[in-house]
Amino acid sequence: MTFTPDIEASLKVIVNLLNTEVQIVDMLSSVADLDEFLDSQHFTADRAHNQAELRSIRQLRSQLKSIWTASEEDAVFRVNQILRTANAQPQLIKSPRRGYKLHATTMSSPLYDRFAVNAAMALAEVILAGGLERLRICASTDCKNALLDLSRNRSKLYCDAGNCANREHVRAYRARKASVGK
Repeated sequence: MTFTPDIEASLKVIVNLLNTEVQIVDMLSSVADLDEFLDSQHFTADRAHNQAELRSIRQLRSQLKSIWTASEEDAVFRVNQILRTANAQPQLIKSPRRGYKLHATTMSSPLYDRFAVNAAMALAEVILAGGLERLRICASTDCKNALLDLSRNRSKLYCDAGNCANREHVRAYRARKASVGK
């Protein structure tokens, strides 16, 4: 399953946002953390740089996390709820580098609205493509990171954030060696 580059990029931003919370320390604990995160994701929007904005993005993170593991019916309900709350108004906007793109907020919309609608639109595309099973949680026993499976055969089990796949393969290898030695 392939998505447009814009949708893939948006989905990867969602994964990165979700994974700011699974660490021992919340990686979005201050306004500066939020600014750093948004800069690292190349997400441009007018920013208030205040606690209210930080709280709104942290609340959105919780909403998106619930969609990640939801049933299709629940995911559709939650995506529609985000779009309604942020007053999504789809429109074509011309980008100097990429031509026309579909945006569902104005360029001057608050950060929460821009981020929420961008995420909801990407998740709507996943739902429309019948791809909710591609939204997963890492299968490693000691990791809870979100992952996006864009593999052709839908076989990705481990996140990209750490060495989860390598650790699990080493565990399996050691378990096989230990059982042979008995």
